[in-house]
Amino acid sequence: MISNSSKNSKRTALKALAACALAAGVVGIPGIASAQTKLKWAHVYETSEPFHKYSVWAAEEIKKRTNGKYDIQVFPASTLGKEADINQGLTLGTVDIILSGASFAGRTYTPLAISYFPFIFRDAEHQLKYAKSDVFNELAKGYDDKSGNHITALSYYGARHVTSSAARPVSKPEDMKGLKIRVPDAPAYLAFPKALGANPTPIAFAEVYLALQNNTVDAQENPLPTIEAKKFFEVQKNISLTGHIVDSLLTICSGQLWAKLSADEKKIFTDVMQEAAEKTGREIIASEARLVEEFKKKGNNVITVDKNAFREAVLKATKPTDQGYRQQDYDRILAIK
Repeated sequence: MISNSSKNSKRTALKALAACALAAGVVGIPGIASAQTKLKWAHVYETSEPFHKYSVWAAEEIKKRTNGKYDIQVFPASTLGKEADINQGLTLGTVDIILSGASFAGRTYTPLAISYFPFIFRDAEHQLKYAKSDVFNELAKGYDDKSGNHITALSYYGARHVTSSAARPVSKPEDMKGLKIRVPDAPAYLAFPKALGANPTPIAFAEVYLALQNNTVDAQENPLPTIEAKKFFEVQKNISLTGHIVDSLLTICSGQLWAKLSADEKKIFTDVMQEAAEKTGREIIASEARLVEEFKKKGNNVITVDKNAFREAVLKATKPTDQGYRQQDYDRILAIK
């Protein structure tokens, strides 16, 4: 016969077990199903581009590595707003993760946008070394401290080249004079066209094709993979290989999200986002190598320019400190070998 005290102790044990199970549902004890957190990841790029492909890969990988705790939905092609909007969205709490140029993030912390000073990078490899450098880590921390958000990774976006209408080929710095050229709506993009006497016109990314088609502007500038993905080659005859900015994208988590993550989760998010950035960059480099010939086959006039002539013309007209950047950051980036 079971005694009353034995029954009571069993009942107490069952109650304790039930309480544990309930707590597990709330706080997510490993191995026991926990509440899922839904997150929004936004960018302005097409679904055909590596930036989207590897954002989706990263979302799936984070879900897998956190045992389903984080369910991340990726919103491509400006569906949650223009680049300026999604940067603001991090602070407003309307988006959790974004891909953004340092040019836009630099509106919050200007020194970060120094990577947009014309011809600061020799090539893609120089920029990829910068992504692992002390100077980048210091600039990223400066942005984190000022914005409250957190930069986890830097992806290679591509070398930016000028494209122009049939009537306005650009083969030397003087050809830029008076050229009405679309630039992204961020101050960092103005140094190159302004230094060469062009007329920079900020237009949102999603509206560029139409602006070129309607001759609202004569020209624009973007990397070759973007010129392909956005079909700018259809409405621009000339592609001048100026390579004036070696561009990058930052993966940024909102401060609200970052504060909620445990140390282990922060490591998972960082590792996955850096892997995604590396994969993206390698794919962009490979497509840049093949696209010059492809554009020639499509009938575009691909112009090889003397980059040094453009670089010297820019440096005669402006210097990093004119743009609000720090000379020591510029010198340290140039010195990366």
